[in-house]
Amino acid sequence: MERPIRVLVAKPGLDGHDRGAKVIARALRDAGMEVIYTGLRQTPEMIAEAALQEDVDVVGLSILSGAHMTLVPRVVALLRANGMGDVPVVVGGTIPESDADALKALGVAAVFGPGTATQSVVDFLREAVAARRMQAG
Repeated sequence: MERPIRVLVAKPGLDGHDRGAKVIARALRDAGMEVIYTGLRQTPEMIAEAALQEDVDVVGLSILSGAHMTLVPRVVALLRANGMGDVPVVVGGTIPESDADALKALGVAAVFGPGTATQSVVDFLREAVAARRMQAG
């Protein structure tokens, strides 16, 4: 039997609003995924280290602070440096469309804005992890 999808949900930076992250974490858990929630005010280094230690399948970042163009590329770079460049990174929050496109160009798998249905996130993660597992053989 295949192990459940393991998702790290993190709040990078100084943003103290975590309601969305908790809603997503609960939805993922209810969908049968294992969720590791790191809590508020995580540095990119803390997030990348937790992803490595927890052997996650996906890293989800929740950002409302406006610092996404600084924090997300750093997390992606640290994951790559730790040999986790194939782990999908998804971002949720108030991200302008032009920034969402820039983040995707840097390797972010998806950007989910306010009001995204939790089932859409669940479905996307299942597909992304299935594809990653197929590539790994």
